[in-house]
Amino acid sequence: MRDTSPVCIVGDDDDFRLSVRALLESASFSVKEYISATDFFSDGIFGAACLVADIQMPQTDGLALQYEVAKRRCDLPVVLMSGRAQVQTAVSAMKAGAVDFIERPFEDEVFLSSVRRAIEIGERSRSQAAETRGARKLVASLTPREHAVLEELVAGSSNKVTAQKLGISPRTIEVYRAQIMTKLRSHSLSELVRIAMAAARPLPPN
Repeated sequence: MRDTSPVCIVGDDDDFRLSVRALLESASFSVKEYISATDFFSDGIFGAACLVADIQMPQTDGLALQYEVAKRRCDLPVVLMSGRAQVQTAVSAMKAGAVDFIERPFEDEVFLSSVRRAIEIGERSRSQAAETRGARKLVASLTPREHAVLEELVAGSSNKVTAQKLGISPRTIEVYRAQIMTKLRSHSLSELVRIAMAAARPLPPN
C-alpha cells in the first residue's frame, strides 16, 4: 500500500513547482508545495513521504537543504533536480544521501520511478528503525547474565562452551536460554538471533 503522506516540492520557481506537481498528481501522489527550505522545515519535514527539491534556490539551495534534512530526519528520502548539468553537485548530493539527482528536462516516467523508489527506501528505513527500537526494548528486559548468554548464542557458541566461559553448568545455560526466548518472544533460535541482531543495529539520529 502506498504511503499517503505527501511528496513535498521545494523550489522558488513557480513553473518548476507547478509542472512537478501536475506530474505527481497525474500519478495519484498527494503533493504539497513550499517556496523555500524555511517554509518546508516549519511545516512539512515530519509529514513528508519524499522531498523533491530544486538545486537552484536563493538563500538555502537544494544541496544545503539536503544536508539539513539529513541532520533533522535522515529517513526522509530526497530527490534533487537541476536545470543544468553539475557533475560535482550531483556527486555531493548523492554522497549526502540523496536518492537521485535528475537533470531537467527529464522523461516523466524516469522522474516518477525515482520518486517511487525514494518512497520505498524511506518506508524500509522507517520499518527497520521501528524493528530496532522494538528489539532493543525486548533485549533491555534481560538480566546481565541472560544478556551474556544471549551474546554467546548469537556468536554460535554451544551450551557447553558458553557454560565454560560463564562458569556455570550446561543445564543452567539451557534454563537461561528458555528464559531468554520467553522474554524475547522467540519461538526458534533463528528468530532469537534476528532480534538480537536488530537490537544491535545503530538507529538513525532523530
